[in-house]
Amino acid sequence: MKTPAPAKTNAARLLDTLGIPYELRPYEVDPDDLTALSVARKIGLPPEQVFKTLLAHTNTGAAGPKGIDHVFAVIPGDAELDLKKLAHAAGAKKAELASLKEVEPLTGYIRGGVTVMGAKKPFPAFADETIELFDQISVSAGQRGLQLLLAPADYLRAAKATLADLTKGHAPA
Repeated sequence: MKTPAPAKTNAARLLDTLGIPYELRPYEVDPDDLTALSVARKIGLPPEQVFKTLLAHTNTGAAGPKGIDHVFAVIPGDAELDLKKLAHAAGAKKAELASLKEVEPLTGYIRGGVTVMGAKKPFPAFADETIELFDQISVSAGQRGLQLLLAPADYLRAAKATLADLTKGHAPA
């Protein structure tokens, strides 16, 4: 018996409209372990090739109410976001991770299913420069249990993401 194809998400539909090839890869969700490391293991890719999408807010002084603007940071699954580097990339004084209760109302996605593509609001996106090291990367398709596999250049185009050094532990190239 053939497994039914996963339902198309907003992110997949966006890729379709842009003519970008991708693969949808479902995996079993463990609500107690939504880490990118767990996802990588389940879809058979190294963690540095599975990118997680984090929502942060910056205090630029020029954006929305109270000078706070939101940005996406897309980093390897085995890395930790460097908030100072994100702030620098976004041209802000500082950056902080958005609280979990902010994520769904702002993006339309729940934790473990956040993606830049098809988000409720088109916040600026910054992708760690290591994304270009791979022929194929994996990002959330916009729901828990479903990943998108695609070429990094296609992802950067679809997400309108800017490359930057965003993680702790490696020197800028």
